[in-house]
Amino acid sequence: MNFPQIQAFLDSPNPQLRMKAIAELHHHEPAAVVPLLKQRMNDGKFLVRSFVAMGLGYKRNNEAFEALISILNNETDHNVVAEASNSLAKFGAQALPHLIAAFEQNSNWLVRQSIFGALEDLDDPEVLLKLCRLGIQGEDLTVRMAALTQLRRLKETHKLSEALNLALASATDDNGLVRTSAARTLRHLGGPEAQAMLDKLQQDSDYRVVRAVLEGLL
Repeated sequence: MNFPQIQAFLDSPNPQLRMKAIAELHHHEPAAVVPLLKQRMNDGKFLVRSFVAMGLGYKRNNEAFEALISILNNETDHNVVAEASNSLAKFGAQALPHLIAAFEQNSNWLVRQSIFGALEDLDDPEVLLKLCRLGIQGEDLTVRMAALTQLRRLKETHKLSEALNLALASATDDNGLVRTSAARTLRHLGGPEAQAMLDKLQQDSDYRVVRAVLEGLL
């Protein structure tokens, strides 16, 4: 498909054609693609905006980077913000301040889960610990459990002690699912303090917690 055809599809009232045009841009260079993608950043359909955010991650240049930051700052649909977070992470370390800000400003579970996933390719224990702490302190149960799981990635880093303390504190949480996640993380992190808490959790009133502890003994 040539550029006049792509432009015609981008201007179409049919969202399926607009998405097809964005998919076709995959075959072209960033300098030509990014300005076209930016035309649909405020599209009325969130799926089209999600395609735009995804495309900007594959056609990386300074203009695409700035466009993704704009999406993070202005987009109202959590699906699109999550997609933009994934794309922004492809830019490496320069994306970290913006991903941190997005995590701090948006407590939606999908956005925060997406940022956790995006960080898997960015090796920065300090950032990961910070976001885990924010996630654990938040109200969303899904994010709290995900944050506890993410703490396991800090085992071989200089942030192990702090990660362990967060897991130990969560092991006494009122919510049984949080204690269950904490038990699994403590098993992974290891050490005398973790083992002492696991010994206590064997007597927990929630069978899910006890099962999580006993899994490590099989």
